[in-house]
Amino acid sequence: MRYGFVLICILMCVLIDGCAVQHSLDYKRKEVTTTTIDFAKNKRIPDVIRDEVLEALSHYPELKNTPIDFVFRKDIIKSFMQAQPRWFGIFQSRRKRAYVVKITPALKLKEKSIPVEELPRETLIGWIGHELGHIMDYQTRSGLGLIRFGLGYLSSESYLKRAEQTADLFAINHGLGSEILSTKNFILDHAQIPMTYKNRIRRLYMSPEEVMEHIDDDDDSLLPIDEVDND
Repeated sequence: MRYGFVLICILMCVLIDGCAVQHSLDYKRKEVTTTTIDFAKNKRIPDVIRDEVLEALSHYPELKNTPIDFVFRKDIIKSFMQAQPRWFGIFQSRRKRAYVVKITPALKLKEKSIPVEELPRETLIGWIGHELGHIMDYQTRSGLGLIRFGLGYLSSESYLKRAEQTADLFAINHGLGSEILSTKNFILDHAQIPMTYKNRIRRLYMSPEEVMEHIDDDDDSLLPIDEVDND
């Protein structure tokens, strides 16, 4: 009888501890989810990539209230994603500007395509985080500065390289270093991704080794292309 009582007490303790642990885990999940959902304000996001977009956005508290539309487009040239300001509002205050991140619905391979929602989670977050790095760069510029940026981006490969590496660095400095590294390794190591795209990544973006150096050094020495200008 005495042993039965002891056994019952032990079982009750285990159940209570288990419930406490589960409650703690549930609380943490709820806390993380609530924090992430907060970044959906003023954003339009396709449901199939909503979790990854919100996770990337959660690393950019500066963009919490910034209007950004994430939209699928099939007509993006040379890129898988592309971040741009809404040009009708570029001369507004930086706080009132809106942006769009265009995303190709599927990554084209040599023999097939991968729907964007089937990409590895960390890789997709890194890709989105890079585009948000572009938006952070845009936020440093006046309306005229954005026009100069657009002209330089289209006409000069060295300017383009600087812009892409600046976006990488913004993402790394916002805690997305491992995700940026995952994106680059996915592209460069995937046998079915066309070599022309891989060469573009090698030529214009940070290499995996450079990303690792910046992660280790926590280096924010790379500045936007133009001197920060004021409205």
